[in-house]
Amino acid sequence: MKKLSLAVFDTQPPHLYFGGVERRILETGKRLSTEVDITVYSGTKAGFKKPTKVNGINLVPCFSTDALFPIDNWFFNHTLSNSASAIKADIYEAHNASGYAFLKSLRKRNAKAPFIQTVHGVLADEYVQTLASGSLSLREKLANLLMWRLARLEGESARNANLVVTVSNYSAEKAVEFYDVDEAKIRVVPNGVDPERFKPAEDGDALKRKLGFGGKPIVLFVGRLIPRKGLQFFVEAAKRVVKERGDALFVIVGDGPLRSNLIAHLVGINISGNFLFLGDVKENILPTLYNCADVFVLPSVQEGQGIALLEAQASAKPVVAFNVGGVREAVREGQSGLLVERGNSSLLAEAILKLLSDSSLRRKMGASGREFVLANYTWDICAEKMLRIYHEAGT
Repeated sequence: MKKLSLAVFDTQPPHLYFGGVERRILETGKRLSTEVDITVYSGTKAGFKKPTKVNGINLVPCFSTDALFPIDNWFFNHTLSNSASAIKADIYEAHNASGYAFLKSLRKRNAKAPFIQTVHGVLADEYVQTLASGSLSLREKLANLLMWRLARLEGESARNANLVVTVSNYSAEKAVEFYDVDEAKIRVVPNGVDPERFKPAEDGDALKRKLGFGGKPIVLFVGRLIPRKGLQFFVEAAKRVVKERGDALFVIVGDGPLRSNLIAHLVGINISGNFLFLGDVKENILPTLYNCADVFVLPSVQEGQGIALLEAQASAKPVVAFNVGGVREAVREGQSGLLVERGNSSLLAEAILKLLSDSSLRRKMGASGREFVLANYTWDICAEKMLRIYHEAGT
């Protein structure tokens, strides 16, 4: 039986970027490469200039720019549109707004090959929630306006696609609400985690000492430093936590445009010594950092799902987050973590302090979280579901 050929579009080269979209492409592709011939077309970013192969997946550069989003996205889509007739596959799949121009070209040529639009966090919802998150700088307002433009393009692609895949029931609801997508063509396939990579260490305290953290209580954040991640609420919560636990160390993994402002603000309120910014770290370091944490916090005001939540729970760490969007599907409230009212820094601080003060509760929630993830959120499960969808689209 001939293997299906799949063309995947993502502005970021998945082997050089480590966001949720890129991780999903590589992890599912690795598991499906024996059954599906997969080629990923990505922008020429981070030095990606020559075709390569990773985990059985063909990776092909398409000219974009290495400029900031969404300028890179526009150039990438322009290149795809110009190359549309040369990109042959049984099925096409675009993530977020990475393939709208290709789809237009496909429809213009009356090509019959099916197109799948995979939506992670609905961009229109992200725009609305970012506006509601508080005061934005001029740069942030401009970035949000550009996001609204991309949201319109993502919505157009979703309406015109043969099938729409979302990572959570929440994202499915928002795709219907904001984009008027036909609910009958939506399939929900959550992201996953590799439970063999992200698993509890035998001695987390020894890892802490090895990395120089000593016996400090560690509160970990992993993610992009962008407005929707709610870091302003995290900082406000940290102020209160530090008053009661002066030795608490807040470890920030990830980078983004808010980094310099965050650091300046922490200096201004005199708690910069309780924060450690590690920036983007190598993939092999991430599991160790989860195992050093006592509590994982994701203060996002909007989240399609949140892979970091899955990674933390797979590592048997209790999580604290706002009760928003896909987060409430990815965390079992009161069992694997604590979910609090969106934007409430006081409640966020209380939840962190509650877990820091109760090692027995941390262990109980951590064990529950790993069990929950193993049953529902692995990349094996995700890949199996996606394979069924590819066959469905191809019939």
